[in-house]
Amino acid sequence: MRDTSGTTTSRKRTGFRLSRLTVVLASSASVLLSVAGPTRAAPAKDPLPADIPDYQAALDVVKSTAVRDSVCRFLSTPIPAGATGTVQTIPDTPEPCQGLPAFTIKDPVALNEITPGFVAGTAPPLPTEAVKLTNLLSSLSITVNGRTATVMLTPTQGGGWHLAAIRDGDTDATYAGRATVGTLVFTEPQLRAWYQLKLTTVEPLNDQARQGLDGRASMSLGDYQKLVKARYADKLPGSEYDTKGYSSGYSPRHTTDEASTSTPLLAGSGAALVLAGGAVVFHRRRRTTTG
Repeated sequence: MRDTSGTTTSRKRTGFRLSRLTVVLASSASVLLSVAGPTRAAPAKDPLPADIPDYQAALDVVKSTAVRDSVCRFLSTPIPAGATGTVQTIPDTPEPCQGLPAFTIKDPVALNEITPGFVAGTAPPLPTEAVKLTNLLSSLSITVNGRTATVMLTPTQGGGWHLAAIRDGDTDATYAGRATVGTLVFTEPQLRAWYQLKLTTVEPLNDQARQGLDGRASMSLGDYQKLVKARYADKLPGSEYDTKGYSSGYSPRHTTDEASTSTPLLAGSGAALVLAGGAVVFHRRRRTTTG
């Protein structure tokens, strides 16, 4: 296992909202290293991304036997037909991967989403305020029996990551993986729109995003904020729209810190998922002090 103890503390200090966002801002001033904060230079061999806290713990989760077995059970269970919300129990077979072609789960990538403060207009149109890391996504190395899948990890309270869901398809992971040094990829989940942020310029990555920008090829982050404020500001959690049950309102994707059931379930919809009972949790050991 790679030794990342020398960089763990600095990554935690940056938190979920700096990291690659800081790189985006730093690039515009040509002082990337000085602005990025106390992140030590990455080793030449197999560096870990500095923009994702506890990344080694996330790797441990997606490479674990428990998650692989969960993926195999998911792929071995037909997606239920019918409307969204149709569910069926996934059988707990002793050797779930038997009979499936060999596959690996790719390293996780960041799932960034627009923040409620940015939507409400209370946060300035800056990358560090507009977007935050909410989950991690990992796709499979190959198509298995004609199906693809995406593993979603969510942060565990106190540090680390755990399995939140396994979704049919790999579109989200593919878009999330298009981020590069100096750019940031994020989603507007209400539209299933994916965008790329270059400095403070928003560009669409799919048709939903092009519609979300009113057909424009790009716009400033400030102009994009005006659009999402008009779309969702009156639908934020706690609003009349939300509390009266007209809709779920606006919020990033919700995932619970603990699994809601001990039995994995497969939900039938265009984005089928399995709820991972007995969540697979990996914590990074932290130093603690008393007093």
